[in-house]
Amino acid sequence: MIKLSVIIPIYNVEAYLAKCLDSVLDGATPECEIILVNDGSTDGSPAIAESYRDRRPDLIRLISTENMGLGSARNTGMASARGEFLYFLDSDDYLAPGAMGRMLDTLDRDFDICIFDSVSVDPAGHVLQTVKGCTRETGISLAEYPELLLQIPNVWNKIYRASLFRDNGILFTPREWFEDLRTVLKLYAFTDKILYIPEAWHRYLIRPGSITNSAKAERNREIISAVNDLRNFYREQGRFDELKDELDYLTFHAQFLTSSVRANLADPDSPVQEVLLTDFLQKCPDFRDNPYVKQIPPKYRLLTFLLLHRRRRAVNLVMRLNKRLKHQA
Repeated sequence: MIKLSVIIPIYNVEAYLAKCLDSVLDGATPECEIILVNDGSTDGSPAIAESYRDRRPDLIRLISTENMGLGSARNTGMASARGEFLYFLDSDDYLAPGAMGRMLDTLDRDFDICIFDSVSVDPAGHVLQTVKGCTRETGISLAEYPELLLQIPNVWNKIYRASLFRDNGILFTPREWFEDLRTVLKLYAFTDKILYIPEAWHRYLIRPGSITNSAKAERNREIISAVNDLRNFYREQGRFDELKDELDYLTFHAQFLTSSVRANLADPDSPVQEVLLTDFLQKCPDFRDNPYVKQIPPKYRLLTFLLLHRRRRAVNLVMRLNKRLKHQA
């Protein structure tokens, strides 16, 4: 019986793919399957994937599709998966030594979602930051802990019971940014069996040049539809009022702060910043009364002031200075 399906979308990652696959094979057993989805790569990634499949056909399957984007590639892998549980790993990231074995051991516990920690690394493997998957170790459900919506929404620091997706019709959104926020935060509505293990099994690669052009600045506009989708989902679930503080703060942090700053760093004059600001103020006109906003640290307070007053060059200066100070630390 297949317990765990590891789904790895692949698109033009020839420099990183072997390290990713080696980390997954370290500790892999016949209880798991590794599904590689080649999403129309045009570099040497397909050849690397084929060589690993040919070496371990007992564990690895390879599916090739035309380029449809990360969300579609994950959906393709999920449709083919035979495991009781699913794990989604990006092909430029990798697992810590022994992590696969620990994951398989954890599957004997009673959970629908297992959250764990991640470590951000540079291409040389130097640790940049440890990111906790959750700030609470017990009683993790929306009913007991609505702040669950404010934990990192990434798909790759969680293991999921496959039926959680299938029984509730949850899929990743094709060709959209912020597909994790659109998807992961909906799954919490369907279970209170959520486990947190404070171990850093995942390595998140920070690749250079990730926010350097105006085209990527423009794509930050997609956070609006992602946030709206999530807010509407919880309205349909009849839980919006119960979770309004958390959903409003998520909108504040993801749309107003994070996406605005990301667009600003790519292009300080990007018109996306005004779109994000105007839409945010329409959705959350009383955001200053939000209990989470009242507790934001001084850096966020400064950015809030500058963004509200459209001091975009100052935002750019503050963020670049902050990045320089981090590198010197």
